[in-house]
Amino acid sequence: MAITEWMSGCLDSIQCNFNFDLEGKRNAVSSVAAATLFFSGWWLAIDTAAVYKKDDWNNVYFIVTVASSIAMFMVNAVSNSQVRGEALHEGMLGTKGSRLWLMSAFVLSFSALVAATWILFSDYVLQPGPHSVWPGVSLFLHNLMIFSASLVYKFGRTEELWG
Repeated sequence: MAITEWMSGCLDSIQCNFNFDLEGKRNAVSSVAAATLFFSGWWLAIDTAAVYKKDDWNNVYFIVTVASSIAMFMVNAVSNSQVRGEALHEGMLGTKGSRLWLMSAFVLSFSALVAATWILFSDYVLQPGPHSVWPGVSLFLHNLMIFSASLVYKFGRTEELWG
């Protein structure tokens, strides 16, 4: 028996009985995906702060990450039905207040992402001399992960499955 004949049929005997029923599990899958992105972003930030010295990493950069995390909680504090005006209880400010809250949350989120990009280029990419660019890339990536987690958690879930 030639090796090519054996290799062509070696996977035929393996049985995979993965039977995932994702029907009705959209909220769970998007919540786990968002939590993984959020955790990975913070893990990357803490790891970068632990590995790099004060010359390469400034702990003031955590302000950008904290702002991004606050924006994530702000984005997900209002439900989609409140923003659309279909909620049973509109709250104190009503639909316009929830839309204003959501807009200010997205402004804070985009501002944190822009600030991370600014720090990446001003403090790492455009600086002359030999130095590591990874702390700036890490700052941008973990803010991007938190922003992505915010979007996945907000728009990946559906309110029809609540109840």
